[in-house]
Amino acid sequence: MHDVLPLIHRGDFPSLRRRSISTCQVNLGYRCNQSCLHCHVNAGPHRTESMSRETIGQVLRFAQRVGASTLDLTGGAPELNPYFRELVTRARALGLSVIDRCNLTILLEPSQEGLAEFLAENDVAITASLPCYLEENVDGQRGKGVFDASIEALRRLNRLGYGRHRTLNLVYNPQGPVLPPPQPTLESDYRRILGARFDIVFTKLFTLANMPIQRFGSTLVSKGAFADYMSLLKASHRNENLESVMCRDLVSIDWQGDIYDCDFNQMLGLRCGSTDGRAPNVDDADLDSLMGKPIVTRDHCYGCTAGQGSSCGGALDGDMRAHSSVASA
Repeated sequence: MHDVLPLIHRGDFPSLRRRSISTCQVNLGYRCNQSCLHCHVNAGPHRTESMSRETIGQVLRFAQRVGASTLDLTGGAPELNPYFRELVTRARALGLSVIDRCNLTILLEPSQEGLAEFLAENDVAITASLPCYLEENVDGQRGKGVFDASIEALRRLNRLGYGRHRTLNLVYNPQGPVLPPPQPTLESDYRRILGARFDIVFTKLFTLANMPIQRFGSTLVSKGAFADYMSLLKASHRNENLESVMCRDLVSIDWQGDIYDCDFNQMLGLRCGSTDGRAPNVDDADLDSLMGKPIVTRDHCYGCTAGQGSSCGGALDGDMRAHSSVASA
């Protein structure tokens, strides 16, 4: 795999500072039952990194210290962490909202019996990846049979009230080095086609730009398309999206408890700045050490401000800004 960090320059991306910490996005490990072409985490079945029970306890205490209201659980497939259900139960007991960034097919794995019911019982919001409503596109991006399994999982979630009185958001990623289409238009297509063909309902569609890092970035390098994609992102930058980028109100925590400005910086190894040169960790970081501090930026950040804007909560443009405070798996 190509190392893309040397290709991502410091450039002239506008400076940003953290505004609040409403969301702790927690990467529970890189193991996944899928190996998607667009994955910026390089997750897969053979990854072994996994957050320990001790670190999970530290994460919960950190979230309380900084006054976060939401835990946004990601991976890999976060559900494959052996302490996933314990974490959800403890977080809900503390009054924290929980988001599960679910790849859908994990709900059908033999080792995950009762997972969908567990999520419903704990009122966990689900943000589920479904990069297209067409079988050939999904299977081409995520693997043969993934589309049918995803539809079965969505039907199971609908039977549990997801998409109606429980939150079920879907996530779209482009098939290649292009920006997502307008989110409202694509959401309308998703509703119409998934409803007519499969009687599936959902809460909202999030459109996310593909980040030029890890597996997707390496693919761009192999095809000689990396520079062109970076140029597209930069040329499509809109200053008005800076107000709503996720890093202003979120911190990203890796499986070892180290804190980053966002999930993408985590995958690039771009640590939060600190006075002693050591990355902050959930074991000892507090609100004063993180609030108002400069956010580490490089040219990949244009992926969040290009066009309609892109965040783990979907597009940032216009009326969609209210949904942008929380990011992917």
